[in-house]
Amino acid sequence: MKILVLNGPNLNMLGIREPDIYGKNTYKDLLAYIKEHCDSKGVEVSFYQSNHEGDLVDAIQNAYFNKIDGIVINPGAYTHTSVALLDAVKAVSIPTVEVHISAVDEREEFRKISYIRKACVATVSGEGFASYTHGVDILIEGKK
Repeated sequence: MKILVLNGPNLNMLGIREPDIYGKNTYKDLLAYIKEHCDSKGVEVSFYQSNHEGDLVDAIQNAYFNKIDGIVINPGAYTHTSVALLDAVKAVSIPTVEVHISAVDEREEFRKISYIRKACVATVSGEGFASYTHGVDILIEGKK
């Protein structure tokens, strides 16, 4: 099984950005955590992060052509604004899990809106880095 983990704007700033919300671990720590989990499950994982919406759309479309079996995506702020990401996930029909490190539904009112959620098989929020591995496990279970 091949999974793509996509991260949107500001996720590269983990450990620096609002550590009281996102923790003190870095983006590099996040990738190592996910890779270790995927390795233990026999899953091939690749990563992509961008602060640019169009780059994320391109990555979703490329996942189709690269025969990716599932996507775990933390769209960051684009969760609440991007119809383009929603349309890209719908276009490729790859099972996708939306994830968030923080409990977005318990934060500011605008964070309760997710456009991409409509195209996702599940959403995992508020579990810290474990939101990602939980998302991976959902994709693995769905492939069985």
